[in-house]
Formats: sequence, structure tokens, C-alpha cells
Amino acid sequence: MLISTKGRYALRVMIDLAEHQTDGFIPLKMVAERQEISEKYLESIIKLLVKAKLLNGLRGKGGGYQLTKAPDQYTVGSILQLTEESLAPVSCLEEGATLCPRMADCRTLPLWQGLDKVIRDYLDNITIADLMRRGTAGNDYVI
Repeated sequence: MLISTKGRYALRVMIDLAEHQTDGFIPLKMVAERQEISEKYLESIIKLLVKAKLLNGLRGKGGGYQLTKAPDQYTVGSILQLTEESLAPVSCLEEGATLCPRMADCRTLPLWQGLDKVIRDYLDNITIADLMRRGTAGNDYVI
């Protein structure tokens, strides 16, 4: 699994908008400047986020984008599932994959299923609010 720039930038946009949510609708140009991302490239990402109702958009003077929910209501997993083709570690676990004829005898399938579950559980338990904090998300375990 390799997260694309689309997925990484979508997270950056969501964090940026969350950090500036009290400013009302934020113009895409401002987000692009703060994040040092091409405005043209961000347009395609924003379109996905608006279509999925993660963001509201307003055209014209005073327009821009804003979150539709509080930052703690967005998980990293839901955003990456929207922007990435797949988060599955192997092709046989991708959504809509053809059943593998070796599935019943596959010695590694439980390994890949376990890894897939760990990835999804991890990403689904980190929110945009968590990423807004300066500490590193996910480093709160104790040995």
C-alpha cells in the first residue's frame, strides 16, 4: 500500500480548513498558498471532498470551502478510502476483487487479512482533530 499525493494532500486540506474553521469559508487560493500545493491540483481533490459532503463550497465573493462537521468527526481512514483506489495490502482483498481460486488453500491469506484489519483499525481511529494537535498521532502506546 502506497498513499498517493491525492490522499496526503486531502488530509492536509482537511487539517488546514479545520485549523481555520472560525474564519468562515476559506478560499482555495489561501489553502494552496499555506500548504504549498498547486491550486489546480487542489481543485480536483476539493471536488472529491465536496461531492462526498465532507466540505461545503460557496462560490463568489466571500466564497471558499469549510468543513461540514467538527474535526473530530472525520477519520483519516474515511478520507483515504475516498481518495485512494485501495488501502488493501494485497489485490485479493481489494473491494470488488475476483475471488482467488487458491483462497481456500492460501497459507498467507490470514496474514494479509490481519494486516488489512490493523491498517483499517489504525486509520479509522485517528481523526482530523488528532492531527491538528502538534504531537504525533498513534504514539500513545505503552510497553
